[in-house]
Amino acid sequence: MKNQVCCFTGHRDMRMPVGEVRRRLSDILDYLISKGVVYYGCGGALGFDTQAALEVIEKRKHNPKVKLILVLPCKDQDKKWRPEDQATYSFLKTQANKIVYISEEYTSTCMHERNRHLVNESRYCVSFLQRKNGGTAYTFEYARQRGLIIYNLADNNYMEHIQFDRHP
Repeated sequence: MKNQVCCFTGHRDMRMPVGEVRRRLSDILDYLISKGVVYYGCGGALGFDTQAALEVIEKRKHNPKVKLILVLPCKDQDKKWRPEDQATYSFLKTQANKIVYISEEYTSTCMHERNRHLVNESRYCVSFLQRKNGGTAYTFEYARQRGLIIYNLADNNYMEHIQFDRHP
């Protein structure tokens, strides 16, 4: 089952145009779907998580086997967000095939627990890592330690790493 599961981790503030991020997401999702990966776990945060979830929804239009699983840190994650971001978040929740809440309310550990849950349930990790600190860096390193196959879309050579992906 884990061979069919991919998680996402990335920064809220991406230093790349959204169109390019979405193109890279589309490319890697096409590849992973061709390998039989159908479950995509996303943490629902602003930035990369949102773009990843939107791209999974787009891929699902052409491949109904593709499933979006939102693993959310708490039920009120979006309470301090701008109204337009709250609207997108609400849309993502209506489109999810499954929603998992780590906690009813925000706690000091719910984000960390969400990230570990995503990695623990996955074989693949699609990331957007540009800095060596913060939650994305922690999750990337945790995924590496757990032996996940990782693609960093912030790396301009991200598709070259596919040749080293020998796992079924």
